[in-house]
Amino acid sequence: MAWDTARTRQLLLDAAVQEYAQHGPVGARMDRIASSAGVNKERIYQYFGNKQQLFGVVLDQELGRLAAAVPLTDALADDLGEYAGRVYDYHAEHPHLVRLMHWEGLQAGDEPVPAEADRTRYYAGKVAALAQAQRRGTVNAAENPAYLLYAVVALTVWWLSVPQIVRMMTAGADADTPAGRRAALVAMVRRIAG
Repeated sequence: MAWDTARTRQLLLDAAVQEYAQHGPVGARMDRIASSAGVNKERIYQYFGNKQQLFGVVLDQELGRLAAAVPLTDALADDLGEYAGRVYDYHAEHPHLVRLMHWEGLQAGDEPVPAEADRTRYYAGKVAALAQAQRRGTVNAAENPAYLLYAVVALTVWWLSVPQIVRMMTAGADADTPAGRRAALVAMVRRIAG
């Protein structure tokens, strides 16, 4: 029987997503990843290199999934609130991605991260989409599109990044439910985007 390399790689990546989300790149253990995947640990090194390289591949895969699931189309650039709502939905369904991004930030600080040039080009495309929406008059042209994108991303993921603070700040709020939070986010971003 032939070895299914693609399947084995994906089993390892799926196990690594959970391991890195829970323990971060420093606390993650290759033996736990291999055990969870049901694969010999040596395959990790063969396919991905070291633990840090595997973390970079995991992030690249998960960010690619987000990008494919919620692209910033012209229509969503024109309705930035709806875009924020869809990104919120994605993160609510895939909370591990916010954790992975936090781990990356804690580890890297101001140092370059894996695939930074590619990721920078990806974000530049989103900034360009917002700039085009500003030229169409559907988004407030007074805001720098890069800072506007950052504000939208920050508002979107912060709900899921620090749920304890959200719970304390919104205690007693009439609409403090996931649907209420999403609706508030969409409305806020629409006001910001003008």
